[in-house]
Amino acid sequence: MTSPARFPFSAVVGQGEARLALLLAAVDPGIGGVLLRGDKGSAKSTLARGLAGMLPRGAPFIELPLGATEDRVLGTLDLKAALTDGATQFRPGLLAAAHGGVLYVDEVNLLPDHLVDVLLDVAASGINRVERDGVSHSHPARFVLVGSMNPEEGELRPQLLDRFGLSVEIKSPTDPLQRAEVVRRRLTHDAAGKVVG
Repeated sequence: MTSPARFPFSAVVGQGEARLALLLAAVDPGIGGVLLRGDKGSAKSTLARGLAGMLPRGAPFIELPLGATEDRVLGTLDLKAALTDGATQFRPGLLAAAHGGVLYVDEVNLLPDHLVDVLLDVAASGINRVERDGVSHSHPARFVLVGSMNPEEGELRPQLLDRFGLSVEIKSPTDPLQRAEVVRRRLTHDAAGKVVG
């Protein structure tokens, strides 16, 4: 199944500070990630997702969906292998998939506390340690953490806010010419009908 092509990072109108922050974090993960704060419709998610096209070939861009379970994020015991083969196997989660790339959390301020704690631990150590049903497994999990949030929906826990090296306030353009350019670029992109596999 194909999905629509991501809106190009360079095609976002304005938002120079946010673009620069994302590019800096992609070049130097030691910066500690980027938090994009702004109102709904200010292109936070579009910018974050557009960063995927700017990463080196093979670097993953993984989105942590709202409502993801701890097992989906951390990884878990592969029950199918355990029941059918009697084998103890680890099924990696989103943190393993994000290793060497970007982990994007939209509406990061709405993330449940237990997942915030997991992200804090892994972001600090660069190692994901999982213990399930008597099985211990650890793997490297170094990634650039990118989060977006609308402050009107609640603030971010201070401990997680500290994990972001850069925080950028994003505002929707108010200039009529800029707003018209936003619409023109979006319509042009959508009309192109490009798809990726």
